[in-house]
Amino acid sequence: MELKLEDVRDVLRRTPATLNLLLQDLPEGWLMMNEGPDTWSPYDVVGHLIHAEEADWIPRAKMILEHGETRTFTPFNREGMFEKSQGKSMGELLETFARLRTETLGQLDDLNLTPELLEKRGRHPEFGSVTLSQLLATWVVHDLGHIGQIARVMSKQYGDAVGPWKAYLPVLTR
Repeated sequence: MELKLEDVRDVLRRTPATLNLLLQDLPEGWLMMNEGPDTWSPYDVVGHLIHAEEADWIPRAKMILEHGETRTFTPFNREGMFEKSQGKSMGELLETFARLRTETLGQLDDLNLTPELLEKRGRHPEFGSVTLSQLLATWVVHDLGHIGQIARVMSKQYGDAVGPWKAYLPVLTR
């Protein structure tokens, strides 16, 4: 599928509401459980999305537009959310994410992107040359991947409770 800016905006706009419907007012057990060592809970994932909203997508898009490949992106600390989220409720994190997403979508609109600008290249510290279009597609897939991750982690809380139906529920064995 070819990237279309209106589709990018439409999917990204839906993520906060999706997370809010899925996570708001759930008991802590649903929010804080993970899949084991070095894995993230739904709480951690929302914190990560906030951190990415602040430090990744729009700053990198602006860097591509302003500097092209002459400057390398600042490496993104994928675990930068642990300290910042500490002590906050899931409700606070969801509100923060929704507010930030509204702001970043406004900033995305302000970039007045054209098909030509979407092909501009920047420099990723690990991958090398990347296009703005690839960055925006990654933003969408990143959101969808983390929504899937949250659903998987939550599903596994009932992994034993489903009994023999586990054989028909591949989400429990991923």
